[in-house]
Amino acid sequence: MRTLEPGAGPLWRRLQDDVRRRIADGEFEAGFPGEHGLAAEYGVSRHTVREALRDLRGEGLVSAARGRAPRVAEDGALVQPLGALYSLFRSVEGSGRRQTSLVRSLQVVTDPDVAARLGRGPRLRLLHLARVRLADDVPLAVDDVWLPAAETRPLLGVDFSHTALYDELRLRCGVTISGGSEEIRAALADAPTREALGLPDPAAVVEVERLGLADGRPFEVRRTVVRSDRFVLGAEFSAREGSRLAAR
Repeated sequence: MRTLEPGAGPLWRRLQDDVRRRIADGEFEAGFPGEHGLAAEYGVSRHTVREALRDLRGEGLVSAARGRAPRVAEDGALVQPLGALYSLFRSVEGSGRRQTSLVRSLQVVTDPDVAARLGRGPRLRLLHLARVRLADDVPLAVDDVWLPAAETRPLLGVDFSHTALYDELRLRCGVTISGGSEEIRAALADAPTREALGLPDPAAVVEVERLGLADGRPFEVRRTVVRSDRFVLGAEFSAREGSRLAAR
C-alpha cells in the first residue's frame, strides 16, 4: 500500500499532489489505474479518489471517457477544459515538461479599464505581472495579470520564473481564486506577440480573458494569448445533461 506524506491539507489534496508527482515522473506511461485501483493502492475511499481526480482532469493531466478508466493526457497541445479553473503552470509541469516564465513586468500600476472590471474606482492601484510562458524553453503564451495591489504587495518580491501565481497568492497573501468567468476567442497575433512567441506573419492565436473571483468578489483580471497550435478546448455533452466539462 502506498503511503501519503503527512500534511495539514485534506486527504484528497495530498492524494492529488502525489498522483500529480507520479504523472510528472512518468510512472503511468503503461496505463493509468481506475478509481478502484487507486483506492486500493492508497487505502482510501473512492470518494476521495474522485475528489483528487476532478482537479487533475480540470488541469488536463488525466482524462476519462464515460465508462472507461482514466488515462494520462497525451503529449502535444494543452487542453483547456470548459468550466474549469485552469492552471497553465500545473498543466505543463504535469505533462512532464518544465514550465518557466520570462517576467517582463512586475510592478504597481493604474488602469481604469481593469479597475472597472474589478468593480473598483479608476485610481485603484494594481499589481501587474506580465510574462512570456514557456514549455521546455519553447514559447507557449503571453500572459498579463492584474490584481489589487493593496492585498497582493507580498508578490512583488516573488521570482515568477518558475512558480504558479495562484500558489504564491494563496501562500503569501491568503487569497484563493476559487472561480470566475472566461471569454475565449480566435485572433491574429499582433507584431509584439509574434515576436514574443516566435510566430510567423500572419499567425493565429487564442485569446483567453479571465475574471477571477476570490470569496465571491472580482479579484483578478487576466489576458492570456496562446499559440493556436498548442491549445485545445475540451468538453463532453449528452442529450440529457447538455455540455459539461471534461479534459481529454
